[in-house]
Amino acid sequence: MIRFQEVVFQVRPDVIVETGVAHGGSLVYSASLCKALDCGRVIGVDVEIRPHNRKAIEAHPLAGYITLVEGSSIAPEVVEQVRSLIRPRERVLVVLDSNHTKAHVLAELAAYGPMVSVGSYIVATDGIMAALAGRPGTKPEWTWDNPSEAAREFAARDPRFRLEEPMFPFNEGSITERVTHWPSAYLRRVA
Repeated sequence: MIRFQEVVFQVRPDVIVETGVAHGGSLVYSASLCKALDCGRVIGVDVEIRPHNRKAIEAHPLAGYITLVEGSSIAPEVVEQVRSLIRPRERVLVVLDSNHTKAHVLAELAAYGPMVSVGSYIVATDGIMAALAGRPGTKPEWTWDNPSEAAREFAARDPRFRLEEPMFPFNEGSITERVTHWPSAYLRRVA
């Protein structure tokens, strides 16, 4: 969360698009960052927004910063609805946190990548799945069927994006590899 906050501070997006709403915690967190920076708003997309979660999000003090879109994040009509909520020249950051299969994340990257502003990021979360494969409650195919694989493949075929870890300036320790659930997650739009 701290690392994500540093990216939001660096990019200062006008819009943060998040796929995968679940209970709404990350939407509220992103909305709080928008409020703290005095810029931006959040669009949350989920295939199903449960009524009790919708009610809680809409009752939250930061609800004015959040727009909910219900439907599959890769359905053309949902992608178009999200696109229609973004005004021309707004700076956009996208976070993909819905279905974590490689195929689904690749489809999200293709759908939402064009919305990302040059210099901003599209983030494919939870690539740690590959490291967890074989443990209880996981699937063997997670070694290849995960968001990190999708991000690497997408970056290799779309020259507008580069896998690029954002600068995280506060590391005074001797650890050179960061501890994360989001390895190979940050795709920076360079063109």
